[in-house]
Amino acid sequence: MGSNFISGLRPALVMTLLFGILTCGAYPLAVMGIGKLAFARQAEGSLITDTKGVVIGSSLIGQSFTSDGYFNSRPSAAGKGYDGTASSGSNLGPTSKALADRIAGDIKTRRAQGVTGPIPADLVTASGSGLDPDLSPAAALVQVPRIARARHVPEDSLRTLVEQHSQHPLLGFIGEDRVNVLELNRQLDILAGTLNGH
Repeated sequence: MGSNFISGLRPALVMTLLFGILTCGAYPLAVMGIGKLAFARQAEGSLITDTKGVVIGSSLIGQSFTSDGYFNSRPSAAGKGYDGTASSGSNLGPTSKALADRIAGDIKTRRAQGVTGPIPADLVTASGSGLDPDLSPAAALVQVPRIARARHVPEDSLRTLVEQHSQHPLLGFIGEDRVNVLELNRQLDILAGTLNGH
């Protein structure tokens, strides 16, 4: 009986070891290798660099921009704002007074910046992850007058910049129109430097 148990145990151990090597080693390495070959930029984190080649962020993770000379990001509830180690929403419900007060404060800030008319929701509400890198084109366009004043750049040039960098839904219906704030601000620096002769 003891030899039958050992002879039956040996194939089980060999198969466990074999499948462990395949599923924990070979398969993940193959998928990673194919990803790096076929989607090199995405596999490395969709990093964005400045004109000198220095990494300034990722197109997948939002950053906080609050200066009058830049397109501001949407609010973030992740840690102290866009903290990747604390990715989450506020978990405040629609009847929460704390949420209503925070939104009212964000609306007041936008009005002080000169935004008139309806304020797009994504300028006063955080995303579920708190790391959303995108804004709706409407949320970018309402910021154009403030940026034009701060940078002494024509509003039409800024509107064109937003239109050129707007991305449309995948296959025409998956997702919404959006513009990546970091990429837009990077192009804004280039445009402003060109228009101001730098």
